[in-house]
Amino acid sequence: MKKVYILDTNVLIHDPLSFSKFEDNTVVIPISVIEELDTFKNAADERGKSARVVSRKLDEHRSKGKLNSGVKMENGGTLIVDLDHVQVLPKEFKLLEMDNRILNTAYWYEQKKHSAILVTKDINLRLKAEAVGLSAEDYEAGKVNVDELYPGLVSIETTGADVDKFYKDHVIDSPDKDLSPNEFVVLRAKGDPKKSAIGRVDPADNTKLRTLNPEPSPWGIRPINKEQRCAMELLLDDSVKLVTMLGAAGTGKTLMSLVCGLQKAVEENVYRKLIICRPIVPVGKDIGFIPGTKEEKLSTWMGAIYDNLEFIMDKRHQESAIEKFEYLLQNEKIEIASVTHIRGRSLPKQYMIVDDAQNLTPHEIKTILSRAGDGTKVVVTGDPYQIDNPYLDVASNGLTYIVDRMRGQKLYGHLTFTKTERSQLAALVAELL
Repeated sequence: MKKVYILDTNVLIHDPLSFSKFEDNTVVIPISVIEELDTFKNAADERGKSARVVSRKLDEHRSKGKLNSGVKMENGGTLIVDLDHVQVLPKEFKLLEMDNRILNTAYWYEQKKHSAILVTKDINLRLKAEAVGLSAEDYEAGKVNVDELYPGLVSIETTGADVDKFYKDHVIDSPDKDLSPNEFVVLRAKGDPKKSAIGRVDPADNTKLRTLNPEPSPWGIRPINKEQRCAMELLLDDSVKLVTMLGAAGTGKTLMSLVCGLQKAVEENVYRKLIICRPIVPVGKDIGFIPGTKEEKLSTWMGAIYDNLEFIMDKRHQESAIEKFEYLLQNEKIEIASVTHIRGRSLPKQYMIVDDAQNLTPHEIKTILSRAGDGTKVVVTGDPYQIDNPYLDVASNGLTYIVDRMRGQKLYGHLTFTKTERSQLAALVAELL
C-alpha cells in the first residue's frame, strides 16, 4: 500500500529536494511549513538558501497542476501542499504552536485511513507523534553507517622478507586488492611486531603500495605518531585535491591541516592563500546575531584555530606570533571566514580548510565543495561525535557523508585519528566523558 509522508520544515532545510525522494508515494507539505520557510527566505545563510530552493522547486511543480489537489512528480509520486485542518489532535495540543499544526496535518491524514508517516528531524516532535499513535521517522536519505566508514589506515600482516623488500624497492604489490587509492597500510612482519613499514596505495594503480616521502617538518612542526605522519603525506600532496580527517579533540587534525596549509600557501606559494572556515554558529544563527565587529565575531568562534596558529607562529622563533599573523592577514595570505561567507564565491588556487564540518548538512558541504575552483585543495575536518546542530547526528552530517561518498576516488584521501596527543587528562576526558 502506498504511503503518505508529511514533511517537517527541518527536513526541507536539511535537503531542499527531499520531497522528491519518497519513491511513488504521496508527499504532503503542510501550509504551516510553507509559512515557516517564508520567514527564512531572506536569510544569508544555508537555511535561507535552502528555503529559496524549496520555493523555486515548488513553483516549478505548481506550473504542472494544482498543488492543493496533488501534482505528479517524475518519480511517480504525488506532491501536495495542504492547508491546515480543523483540530483532530487531543485538546492538550495547542495549534498556536507550529509543530502542533504540522503534527495535526499528519494526524488528519492518519484519521482518514491513510498510511501516514510524519518525517521530521526534530526528536521531540517524533515523540509527540508516538504519543498519539502516529508513525514518525527521521529523514534517512544520505545517512551513513558510521561503523562501516573506512579509517584510511589499516594494518596487515606479511612476511619479514616482504617488509625488507618494500624498504629496498620502495614499492610492493598490495597485499589486499580491495584497498582504496591513497589509503595507508602498516605492513607488520609475522612473529616480529617491531618490524614494520608504512605504505600508501598508489592512486594511479591501487594494486601497488609505495613508501611515503621523507618525513616532513613544515614550519618546524613534526608528526608525532603514524596517523599524523600519514595525514601530512596527504595534506602536502598537491595531487590530492580533497582530504577528510575525523578525530576527537587533541588528535592533531586541525594543527596538521593548518601547518601544511601555511607551508603550501605561504612558504611554497603553490596556492594563493590559506582560507580557514567553519560554521559560525552551529545551531544555525547567522554571524549577525553575535555582538561586535566581524573580526570580533569570528574570533569568538575561531578560538581553536587562533590557538593553533599562535602555536605554529611561535615555533618559527621569528617576530611575535600576533605580529606575524596580522602580517599574513593584511597581505591576504590567510583568510579567516565563516561558512556563510564562502557560499557564492569562486575559489581558484586556494588551500581551503573547513573545520567542524560535522555541524554541516550534506547539502551544505556539497555547496562548499562546489566553490572549489581550478587548482584548489580542500581539507575537511571534524569530530562526528561532537555535533551541536540539533537536527544532525553522527550518521547524517556533512563530514561522514563526504567520507562515505568519496571513497575510491583518486583525488581523495582520508584519515581517522584515534590517538590523542593532549594532556593525560584531556585524553582521559575524550575517552570516558
